[in-house]
Amino acid sequence: MSSKSIAANRGNTGMNVKKMTILAMFIALGYVCLFVFRIKVQFLTLEFKDVFITMSGFIFGPLAAAAVALAESLLELATLSDTGFWGALMNFAGSAAFAVTASLIYKFNKTFKGAVIGLVSAVFSMTAVMLLMNILITPIYMHTDVNTVAGMIPKLLLPFNLIKGMLNAAIAFILYKPLSQALRATGMLPKSSAGGFTVNRKSVFGLMVALAVVVASVVLIFTMFEGSSFEFVKK
Repeated sequence: MSSKSIAANRGNTGMNVKKMTILAMFIALGYVCLFVFRIKVQFLTLEFKDVFITMSGFIFGPLAAAAVALAESLLELATLSDTGFWGALMNFAGSAAFAVTASLIYKFNKTFKGAVIGLVSAVFSMTAVMLLMNILITPIYMHTDVNTVAGMIPKLLLPFNLIKGMLNAAIAFILYKPLSQALRATGMLPKSSAGGFTVNRKSVFGLMVALAVVVASVVLIFTMFEGSSFEFVKK
């Protein structure tokens, strides 16, 4: 084996170790979110693990996003979940629909526009998947009928999932660039993996819009579901 081949193999091994380290970090950050901030609205849960799952996909692609989503769901099932297998299945479906959609679009268009289109598409993808999963699975573990669950769609399931998706998308947009730059600065990522959009007038405007979406989403959560039972969950 030539010296160039040996150097290339060492470089690939080093990059694989860094990749696994970064993915493990995102899994840990997503898991910590479940402890720091979770809100229950009736039987639904608002949290921000999808932010870090999506970031793993933005950096390493949709397969990495799916793998991190699966790891998060299994970790939550083993430690925090009170809905068992069905809850884990729904968690994975929602997180994967969101993160894989966003990262798949961004993979082929690593620009400001690609990030925005990916995240907006992720909101609608996750909402559609979760409505389908609610219809198919919620009646099983809540011991109710499909018509009862379907009746929850207009006032609870649809608006909740849309708002949750918007909130996660906005936070992911805000945090992705600073985190990717930090990873690049520490040598964990090569420059080519850090993302395609730069800080300019357009991105600053996008940041302001994202911050406005975060504020609006939080306000909507506490105003649209008046009469619902809110619970800040801490484990």
